[in-house]
Amino acid sequence: MTTDMLTVFVLLGITIVLFLSDRIRMDLVALLVVVSLALSGIITPAEAVSGFGEPVVVMIAALFVVGEGLLRTGIASATGSWLLKVGGDSETRLLLFLLPVVALLSAFMSSTGAVALLLPVVMSLSRRSGFAPPRLLMPLAFAALIGGMLTLIGTPPNLIVSGQMRSSGLEPFGFFDFTPIGFAILVVGMAYLILVARRLLPQHQATASEQESPGLRTLYTRYDLSRQLHKLEVRPGSPLAQKTPAEAALRSEYEVTVIAIARSGGWLPSLIPVLANTRMRYRDQMLVYADDAQIERLCTEQSLICLDCPASEIARLEKNAGLAEVLVPPESKLCGKTVKQVRLRERLGLSVIGIRRNQELIDLHFASTELEAGDTLLLAGSWEQIRNLNRSRDLVVLNTPPELEEVPTHGSRAPVALGILGAMLVCMTSGWLDNLSAILLAALAMILSGCVNLTEAYRSLNATSLILIAGMLPMALAMERSGALDYLVQHLVNLIGDSSPLMLCASLFLVTSVLSQFISNTATTVLVAPVALSTAQLLGVNPEPVMISVAIAASTAFATPIASPVNTLVLTAGNYRFADFARVGIPLQLLALALTLVLTPLLFPF
Repeated sequence: MTTDMLTVFVLLGITIVLFLSDRIRMDLVALLVVVSLALSGIITPAEAVSGFGEPVVVMIAALFVVGEGLLRTGIASATGSWLLKVGGDSETRLLLFLLPVVALLSAFMSSTGAVALLLPVVMSLSRRSGFAPPRLLMPLAFAALIGGMLTLIGTPPNLIVSGQMRSSGLEPFGFFDFTPIGFAILVVGMAYLILVARRLLPQHQATASEQESPGLRTLYTRYDLSRQLHKLEVRPGSPLAQKTPAEAALRSEYEVTVIAIARSGGWLPSLIPVLANTRMRYRDQMLVYADDAQIERLCTEQSLICLDCPASEIARLEKNAGLAEVLVPPESKLCGKTVKQVRLRERLGLSVIGIRRNQELIDLHFASTELEAGDTLLLAGSWEQIRNLNRSRDLVVLNTPPELEEVPTHGSRAPVALGILGAMLVCMTSGWLDNLSAILLAALAMILSGCVNLTEAYRSLNATSLILIAGMLPMALAMERSGALDYLVQHLVNLIGDSSPLMLCASLFLVTSVLSQFISNTATTVLVAPVALSTAQLLGVNPEPVMISVAIAASTAFATPIASPVNTLVLTAGNYRFADFARVGIPLQLLALALTLVLTPLLFPF
C-alpha cells in the first residue's frame, strides 16, 4: 500500500467518523475534505474544487429552480392536495401512491431530478397532513433510487455495464432487461419502506427552520382559536342583507370578525377586512371569529343560523387566508391606542384576532383593549397582505407560518409551468437533449416566463445540499488517482479465487454496494465493471448476470447521505442524521442483494 493510498483511506475514515458523530455540520465536513485533498498533493487544488463545476451539481441547482417554479405557481400544492385526497389520513396509503410515482419518474429520467421535482410537493403534503417530513422523504429518496433500476436509461450504472459489454464484443443489454429484477426490488422495497422502515425512521415533526416558524395549527392552539371559529348563514329577512361588515357594525357592536364569505359554494378570494365594500346577501355563509356569547347574541338579533364548521372548510380557507404573529415594539405609535383606534384593518388590510401579554392570552375587546409595548398580536388576513407586513414600521413580524411559502405568487402562470415541465421531461426521456441542457433550459424558461422571479430562484438553492455534494465528489477522483479503488477491487478478486459464479456475483455486489456509499455510483461502476467482466470471462461464466449484479449494486446507495445526490437532497429537509440512513438503508441493501442473487440466475443463467 502506497502513502497516497493510506492518506486517502485515513481521510475517508475521518470523514465517516465526523459524519457519524454529528458534531460538525455535514457541509462543513465536505469543505474540510476539499481543503484536505487540495493540501495532500494527491489531486491538484483545481481538481479539489472541481466538484462545484460538476454537471450533477449544476443540474441539481437548476432543478431547485424548476421545483420552485412548480411551488410558486401552485402546481406543487395541487399535486400535494391530490395525494392527500387519495391517501387520506393514512401514512401507509399515502406512501402507496407516492412511491410508485417517483419510481416511475426515475425509470425514465434522473432519480435526482425526480426527487428534486417532488421535494416541494412532499414538504407541502407533510405540512398539511401532519405527517413528519422524515417519515416521507427517505422513502421518497430510496424509491427513486430503486426506480432507476427499472430501465436501461434509469441510472448511469446500467448504461455503463451495457457499454462495457458492447466494447468487449458482446451483446449489450436491452431497454427492459433490468426491469424484472428492478420491479421485484421495487415491490419488496416498498413493502419494507411502508411496513418496517417506518418504525426505524426518526419521529421528529419538523426541521429546525420549521420549528422556529410555527404553522397555522400551532397558532390556532397558541391563541385558542379553534373554539372561537363559527360558521353563520344569513337567513332571508336578516338586517345584515345588503350591508357591509362595517355598516353592520359587526366588529364594534358584537366583537365579531368576519373572516370570509361563502357564496354559491365558494369562498371569496380575500378576507372581508380587505374587501370592506363587500355586501352580504341572503344565503351567504360567513366564517367568523368571536366567542360563543357574542355569536348567540348576533344570531338572535340579526336573524342568522349557526352551522357546523368542518375542518375541510378551514383547509379551503387556508389557501387564501392566513395568520401572522407580530410584536408591538416600545417605540411603536400603536402603544396606548385601542384596537379600534389603530385601524389595522384600513392600514394593513389585517384584523387583530388575538393578543398575548406577558406570555398570557388576554381578552380582546375591539373598542377598549389598549395595546402595550411587548404585546404579541395575531393578525388575520389574505396571504398577500401578510407578505406585505414587513413594510409596517410600528410592528415587528415574529412568525409567518410556513404555509405562506406554499401560497402561489404566480398562480396564473401554472399552465406555463406545466408546459415547461412537460417539455423538459420529453427532451430528457426522448434523448433530444442531454439531461443537463434540458434542465438548464427549463430553469431559464421558468424565470423568463414569470413562473418564478430571480429572488425566489436564488432563495430556492439549497446551499447545504449543493456544498455537500460538490465537496465529496473529488473524493472519488482521489481514490482513483491514488490507486485506492483499484487496490480494493484487486484484493476482492484475489479473495474470490475459483469460487462459484453465485459467490462471484455476491462478492461483486457487496464491494460495489459498499464503494457506492462513499463515492459516486458512476465512478464505482466505471472501475468495477471491467474487472467483473474480465473475472467472469476468466472463470468461463456468462457475463450477463455478473454485470447486472454490479449495476444493481451500484444503485443501492441507501446507507449514507453522501452515497447519492438523491440522499443529500432530502438530508436537510428531513433533518436526518448520518446514522438514520444506515439504520434504514442497510436492511434494504441486503434485501436487494438477496433478490438479485435469486432472480438473476433465473433470468440470465450462468
